[in-house]
Amino acid sequence: MSSIGQDSEIAQAIFTVNRHAKTATDNHYLYALKKEALHLMIQQNRAQKLGLHFSKNPRKSQQQSSVLVKCGDYYFHMLPKKEDFQALKHLGDLDETYRNPPSRMNLKHAKELLRTFTGLEPADNKPKLSALSPRYEPKNMDRFYSPKKSYFD
Repeated sequence: MSSIGQDSEIAQAIFTVNRHAKTATDNHYLYALKKEALHLMIQQNRAQKLGLHFSKNPRKSQQQSSVLVKCGDYYFHMLPKKEDFQALKHLGDLDETYRNPPSRMNLKHAKELLRTFTGLEPADNKPKLSALSPRYEPKNMDRFYSPKKSYFD
């Protein structure tokens, strides 16, 4: 497969994973896949950082910026590093009218593609122990102890 075809497929996989991560209950692995794949694409000069945007929903501050990254036909936002503020131009507010092209990639296929590209494996989730107290078990009966109060109980 050509590098351009592979780049567009990886970009489509990142888009699919990002779309599902926004609504997933456990999205840590999905966002880690997106972050790692974008970093690798930037390092290999297969994606480029275009500039900074103001975030639509800043966390604990009034303004927060994110880095706009172009990968294939898709645009993504990621958290900026310190050097990004000096190196990249600030583009102002987010353009609400632009949308990424539609994608029809299966999440399972997208995760597998990004897993092989990044080498990132999901963390083993051990089943959580119940918060309830352990089940009540009465003490063993022996000839010196009896839970009865009297002979007639």
